[in-house]
Amino acid sequence: MVMGFIRRMAIVGSLASILAAIVTVHPAADEGMWTFDHPPTAAIQQRYGFTVTTDWLDHLRLSSVRFNDGGSGSFVSADGLVLTNHHVALGQLQKLSTEQKNYVSDGFAATSRSEEMKATDLELNVLMSYEEVTPRIVAATQRANAQAALDARRAEIAAIEKESLDRTGLRSDVVTLYQGAQYWLYRYKKYTDVRLVFAPEQQMAFFGGDPDNFTYPRYDLDFAIFRVYDNDVPVRPEHYLKWNAKGAAENELVFVTGHPGSTDRNDTVAELETLRDVISPFNIQVVKRRINVLRQFASGGTEQARQAAEITFSLENALKAYTGEYNGLLDQKIMNKKSADERALRDAVGRNPEWQKAYASAWDDIARAETANRRLYKLQRFAQIRGSGFAGIGLAIVRYVTEVKKPDGERLNGYHDAQLPSLQFSLLSPAPVYPALEEALFADSMQESLEELGPADPFVKAVLAGRSPKDAARAIIGGTKLADPAVRKQLIDGSETAVRQSTDPLIVMARAIDQILRDLNKRVESEVTSVESAARQKIGQARFAAFGTSVYPDATFTLRLSYGKATGYPMNGTLAPYKTTFAGLYDRSASFDGKPPFDLVPRFKEARSRIDLSTPLDFVTTNDIIGGNSGSPVVNRAGELVGLIFDGNIESLVGRFVYDDTTNRAVAVHSGAIVHVLRAVYGATALADELERPR
Repeated sequence: MVMGFIRRMAIVGSLASILAAIVTVHPAADEGMWTFDHPPTAAIQQRYGFTVTTDWLDHLRLSSVRFNDGGSGSFVSADGLVLTNHHVALGQLQKLSTEQKNYVSDGFAATSRSEEMKATDLELNVLMSYEEVTPRIVAATQRANAQAALDARRAEIAAIEKESLDRTGLRSDVVTLYQGAQYWLYRYKKYTDVRLVFAPEQQMAFFGGDPDNFTYPRYDLDFAIFRVYDNDVPVRPEHYLKWNAKGAAENELVFVTGHPGSTDRNDTVAELETLRDVISPFNIQVVKRRINVLRQFASGGTEQARQAAEITFSLENALKAYTGEYNGLLDQKIMNKKSADERALRDAVGRNPEWQKAYASAWDDIARAETANRRLYKLQRFAQIRGSGFAGIGLAIVRYVTEVKKPDGERLNGYHDAQLPSLQFSLLSPAPVYPALEEALFADSMQESLEELGPADPFVKAVLAGRSPKDAARAIIGGTKLADPAVRKQLIDGSETAVRQSTDPLIVMARAIDQILRDLNKRVESEVTSVESAARQKIGQARFAAFGTSVYPDATFTLRLSYGKATGYPMNGTLAPYKTTFAGLYDRSASFDGKPPFDLVPRFKEARSRIDLSTPLDFVTTNDIIGGNSGSPVVNRAGELVGLIFDGNIESLVGRFVYDDTTNRAVAVHSGAIVHVLRAVYGATALADELERPR
């Protein structure tokens, strides 16, 4: 069942039978990405006999770290070491690399703290506190129409965030939960001096490459280690996870804390149909095309291949995920189940007069908005700066100098006062820019926009200005000076005057398209976003009225807790083991005659005699995870680190919409494997000692 392990609220009268039709309780299911304010303490106690305490939760929360560019991690030493995945660190490894030194393929190991390399633009967040602000937002959004309510909601959220930032100095984000039935203010300690300590070679972190991606058994050392500094001194966190190299035994209770990005388990059928029929096919089309462009660029030489590697890796991963999710939406059994769930909830609402009056119209409102969304989606998708991350920086600067002049509550999202520090940090990043790569990506994305929207489209005309996509990309990307962060800073500091007078081609293009995109955004807001925001809130309130916090909200890239056990599962007519070992790594490589992507790097060939082949390498658990959980710690009852989440199995790809604990598995690196290779393969004894040092 979509809601999984649900303990129903006490319902009196006829509502008991109504709600019984909505939810099938699965007491054995380890489902849910639970917020820390309402953890499933009773369910965990009932199933595993473990008592979750406030102190235990606080320890996990304050040990957990969010990588703000997408991913999770955790403090693992008294001197500020942070553990995450290699693929979460990949972007920073790429930015730190040069033509002469490739830290992605070759790995990196600092032998002293003076050798630790500062990440170019990495922000880490630790959730320090949270409080509900629902009444304040609801009171501010009692408006006559959906658009006015949406505007008022955004203004109130901006005000709450600004007040909190000014009062506490902490990053302050208002988070929407239960589709708008609740709003919470999350406050984060922010760290921006983050230094790379260790990363293995990508081949060992991603052993098996794309063929093994989202599969199991796995043999990956997908980990990387950073150290966090403050005022040029390593931070000494009060809370960090003690390292337990024994890992988790089979069927042992384990927990995952991390920041799952997004799920669609509470979406209406109309929304899922749009995703299935419109959005997912476009996702797959766009990603396939971009991968082809990257491969063509990479064929130009070793340096071109290095520059394209990180984006290619990310897109190949996305393609496999999108395809798995799309196949899930094409599975009629899943769609039938979603339809039945929705029908049961709507029937329950219809049988309660108060609920009927408050919530019944919401599903029809969303269906109407989704009709508009399907009609507008191609325009939304292709009338925007795509492909090149660098190409969008001109628009960000143009909007920055415009938006900061407005009252905070009237600005575009992303430009509110509470958001400006992180935005400035990103805009002024010293990360290297590869103009030839950005030009190739931008040219192809504009060629695709031209093909999809036609030459008469206002956005296409404004960007191309009578040129071919290739010529436009050459002039805009090849002619801009914005690769230099000092130039960006001059424009930002010079405000609207400097931007208005600039002849930089990237700024000129941004000025030409800004109003076109604002008008499109207003149209989408009027016909889709505002309507759905109000309607989704009603559905969330209906579900919340029925079940309260006995159900979990969809993922929102905020800190969540999941529980489960380390266990294998039936697969392909046999059984998948709960763990793999280093013996399996060498065997899998030998089974493919050491050919890529099953080849071993030289140091692993040389170190074979020093490796205990019986040491566990990877393992699987029933914990409920999704993208964003990458780098999440796996902890035991004692709150000790026993593993590191890095993937899900192929069966888990439909987890965006449903969860099935019989086959859905989270895949993790074993804690023992990490310290074993640090000592036996890399000679990083001091680092391993720091990880295993007693508290």
